[in-house]
Formats: sequence, structure tokens, C-alpha cells
Amino acid sequence: MSAVGLQDLRRIVGAVARLRGEAVREVTVRSDVRQLKVELESGLILVVGAEPDDQGKARLAVDVVEAPQDASARQQIEVRFD
Repeated sequence: MSAVGLQDLRRIVGAVARLRGEAVREVTVRSDVRQLKVELESGLILVVGAEPDDQGKARLAVDVVEAPQDASARQQIEVRFD
């Protein structure tokens, strides 16, 4: 397990603090278990994932975003072409 930098930790705390008191509507985990998406009743979405940094080490990424307004955007699937 690697240490999280202080600036990263502050950014994560700031993002998650916005969610205090929110009700969870749905939780989705990507099939490769690299990302967790928590959809809230207010329309906010918490996305927690592991992304490689410049040295290839996993870096924790946490974002809070607004849900897309277009209903068709929710029905898209992710397909990887390797």
C-alpha cells in the first residue's frame, strides 16, 4: 500500500465533504475493479478510482461530478479495444 500525499488527501477530503448528508441511489463497480461510482439522489456522482501515475504506480483519484442531463448518456457501456 502506498502513502497518499497531503495535497491529494486534502483534495479528496474536499470532494467527499460535499456529499455529507446525501442519500445513495446506486453503486457501480467497474468489471476490472479499478473504479467505484456512487450515484446520489441529488444527481451528484462520486467516482473513486486507481489511475497510474508517471512512474506506473497506482494513484488514488476521487472526483465529484454532476450527472449528465441527457438520459441516453446513462445507457452507454464502456468497451475497450486492446
